[in-house]
Amino acid sequence: MTHSRDTSLNERPSGGAARFAANSASGLFHPEAEPPGAAPAHRRAVGAGPDMRFTLARCSLGPLLVAASRKGVCAIMFGEESDELARELLRRFSQAEFTRDNAELQGTVAGVIGCIEEPSADFALPLDIRGTAFQQLVWAALRDIPPGTTASYAEIATRIGNAKAARAVAGACAANHIAVAIPCHRVVRTGGALSGYRWGVERKRALLDREARARPGV
Repeated sequence: MTHSRDTSLNERPSGGAARFAANSASGLFHPEAEPPGAAPAHRRAVGAGPDMRFTLARCSLGPLLVAASRKGVCAIMFGEESDELARELLRRFSQAEFTRDNAELQGTVAGVIGCIEEPSADFALPLDIRGTAFQQLVWAALRDIPPGTTASYAEIATRIGNAKAARAVAGACAANHIAVAIPCHRVVRTGGALSGYRWGVERKRALLDREARARPGV
């Protein structure tokens, strides 16, 4: 894992990310057309909509991608390579149109990195949260977990009123694409052991350690 505090927004993607950012002369990426007969709800579910922007940066946990719609931040993702992050963004928002916009997102990225590096800071940026009704219920419960503390999958299931849904809660955590702002890293196994994390258990441990150290009185 790269441990760098370089937060430059001038990093240029390589491979797939370069094609992603420069697919046309305008810098826009236009994915394949929606299948004939697809319902409008399908487009909303997978992230359709104009004017979605992204940028690539670095933080102490490695490469970082931040994407935003007009409503707010819709993706915060860690990765090992820029082109890997670009491909993941395309998979998640398969019908969206993106443009890379370092300048417009500079303040947003600074806020995201600030929350990663200084966990005591509040995440005050607006979010554009997209998912199923169950996923959004779980993600709302995750946002109620105070920094520096954890909850088990079973505890989250109980909090949302479905004590038998621990496995489904784990699935919703795995589907989260807004790291840190929706703190799925704060969910652990019963007993406190760390379980899987979409962006790597080492990143999960690092985030939890930082939050624990930042707690008042610690």
